[in-house]
Amino acid sequence: MPQNPVCSGAPADAALRVVAKEVVADGVVALTLRHPDGRRLPDWTPGAHIDLLLPNGLTRQYSLCGDRWDAYSYRVGVLREPAGRGGSAYVHDVLAEGDLVGVGGPRNNFPLVPASRYLFIAGGIGITPLLPMVRQAELMGIDWQLLYGGRTRTSMAFRDELAAYGDRVSVVPRDEQGHLDLSAPLAAADDDTKVYVCGPGPLLAAVENCCADRPVGTLRTERFVPKDRGAPLRDEPFEVELARSGFAVTVTPGASVLDAVQAAGVNILSSCREGTCGTCETTVLAGAPDHRDSVLDDEERSAGDCMLICVSRSCSDRLVLDL
Repeated sequence: MPQNPVCSGAPADAALRVVAKEVVADGVVALTLRHPDGRRLPDWTPGAHIDLLLPNGLTRQYSLCGDRWDAYSYRVGVLREPAGRGGSAYVHDVLAEGDLVGVGGPRNNFPLVPASRYLFIAGGIGITPLLPMVRQAELMGIDWQLLYGGRTRTSMAFRDELAAYGDRVSVVPRDEQGHLDLSAPLAAADDDTKVYVCGPGPLLAAVENCCADRPVGTLRTERFVPKDRGAPLRDEPFEVELARSGFAVTVTPGASVLDAVQAAGVNILSSCREGTCGTCETTVLAGAPDHRDSVLDDEERSAGDCMLICVSRSCSDRLVLDL
């Protein structure tokens, strides 16, 4: 189950210093972050991410891809997104070694759960959350395999690190070998194998199609782009009570809960605003959320005790949030 914070709408936990910035593939840089006073950083588990609060005012989420047993540094990989909203361009073009950057988290919406075997599938920068999972499986002596696809060999980050694992890792550049062969490895995966996939939408759709008959819970995905959410279950305004702040706001059909809460002056950390990163996950104390995110699983949605307020709405006239 994801590690659900009491309230993820909190300010940045620390300002960390960029101690290294390294090009690790075409269009990908790796940042290493440390506390400016050399303090120990919060622990994290494979699949976790942090929020970078960039000096230009943007907040972006990146998966931790370093050594989870190194208590004094975090590492993230950042792909330049030409069609993005400016966060990756700032990291690539402006952010420099020695700069301070705000950091929120870590948080984990993509945890590595116990299994007798793992099949990891990565597309492009989707390799980042899977790197610590591979290390963890190897450390625990659990059987695993990684399929890693990308546009070109030079665009695929961290290949040198993965080379140490030999034939457990299949590196498949599309310009050399075409698309990943998913059918054979997935057909060979028994019901005790957990399948983890991270990458672009078409890859996730292909894996989901191949896994349609697998037992519930054996496929786990992390998305860069949101699922098609369809129309909200209701279009009427609804009230959101902020339990800790002591007042209520009205959410109109054209606004999100996040918009309404921020307009009322409550500072909520958010990043994607698409329901894919989990940064704005908030505890629900009462009411029935209309879940419209791409993060929570079916069990969490049924529980109804948390929601991503950037996209999710309400099935009831009133929601009470722990804000």
